[in-house]
Amino acid sequence: MWSELRNLRDGIDLGTPPREGPPVAVTIDGKALEVPAGSSVMAAAAMASCPVPKLCATDTLEAFGSCRVCLVEIQGRKGFPAACTTLVEAGMVVRTESPRLQELRRSVMELYLSDFPAAEIPGGWSELHDTMRRLGVDSHPYGDGENHLQAPVDASNPYFVFDPQKCIVCSRCVRACEEIQGTFALTIEGRGFQSKVTASQGESFLASECVSCGACVLACPTHSLVEKSLFPGGHYHAPSPQA
Repeated sequence: MWSELRNLRDGIDLGTPPREGPPVAVTIDGKALEVPAGSSVMAAAAMASCPVPKLCATDTLEAFGSCRVCLVEIQGRKGFPAACTTLVEAGMVVRTESPRLQELRRSVMELYLSDFPAAEIPGGWSELHDTMRRLGVDSHPYGDGENHLQAPVDASNPYFVFDPQKCIVCSRCVRACEEIQGTFALTIEGRGFQSKVTASQGESFLASECVSCGACVLACPTHSLVEKSLFPGGHYHAPSPQA
């Protein structure tokens, strides 16, 4: 993987690591192009200047397919496969934008926002907020059901904070800790609604095996993990509706 990362381009996130292989001819939104065999549909779309919305994907990590924001349509296939985990095939015809895809993506984002601090939605500058703006989503139609909006902030690490209220459990931090740093200090604990990012055996970041490399912070798309230096007056924890 690391030799492949040398081909990454500044300012362009292909969504999945670039591959090296014989050229494969595909069509993305009417644009014909050739991409290396083994490339994901997401990477091919980025190469065609038709980037697909994403949250759990980035080209410094292997595809995971958890966020379901990158759904696309492929001619001749049923359903809406994830662009990050679907590999290109010769002659593949992909559509990255349609009313149905827009509807599906908006629904996914609304579900994320139903368990996200409302006060943190306006004016945000994370990847999550960029995706919200792209899809035209800034609220959700759901009531105040069970949520994680009372989860306490872990500010034990001297360099960054972890605010689980903003976490969408995309696993990017966990994967960065494993694939980039090789520390394996983070994990996803629990299943379903109980899933959460945990440092070591439920310890604080400072007490865990974390080496403060910052890979998890760089990978986080929601600023659930964020540098303390960005908050000279102290990290602001937005109040929840129940507070």
